[in-house]
Amino acid sequence: MLSEKLLAKLNDQMNYEFYSSQVYLAMAAYCSSESFDGFANFFIMQSEEEKYHGMKIFHFINTLGKRALVSGMGNPQNEYGSLLDAFEHSFEHEQTVTKRIYELSDIAWDEREHATINFLKWFIDEQVEEEATFDSIIQKLRRIDNDSNAFYMLDAELAKRTFTPPASEA
Repeated sequence: MLSEKLLAKLNDQMNYEFYSSQVYLAMAAYCSSESFDGFANFFIMQSEEEKYHGMKIFHFINTLGKRALVSGMGNPQNEYGSLLDAFEHSFEHEQTVTKRIYELSDIAWDEREHATINFLKWFIDEQVEEEATFDSIIQKLRRIDNDSNAFYMLDAELAKRTFTPPASEA
């Protein structure tokens, strides 16, 4: 059974996931304004994924017979010095998300709340993937530097990104 402390932290994380969706949408708007259409698509898909994460927590809370409470988290950053700057901010953001998920998991472990422990394992695995994805793109951007052909190829690659929630979890 969820304690009030764990429920409050789950609600907080749910809202942080929704905030994360806005963070990535703001990054997409920045990219779009700079005509980085493939990068904008990447961030739009990331925004959709974060919204999905928030809804995953929303449904988990409700499934346990508790109430999901939606609240705002403030305005996301909208200006970036460069594309690399935006990706470095996104990587830092994902590291914060990982820390938050670990803190949630620690509380669930301390309280021996096994359903939540099991539920959070998916998010832990997801965060490994998220951080690796952003780190990889940052490394590519640093290698590309001023190579416009390589930049164009990466932009075209990211334009192909899609997001479809898994059928079993939609």
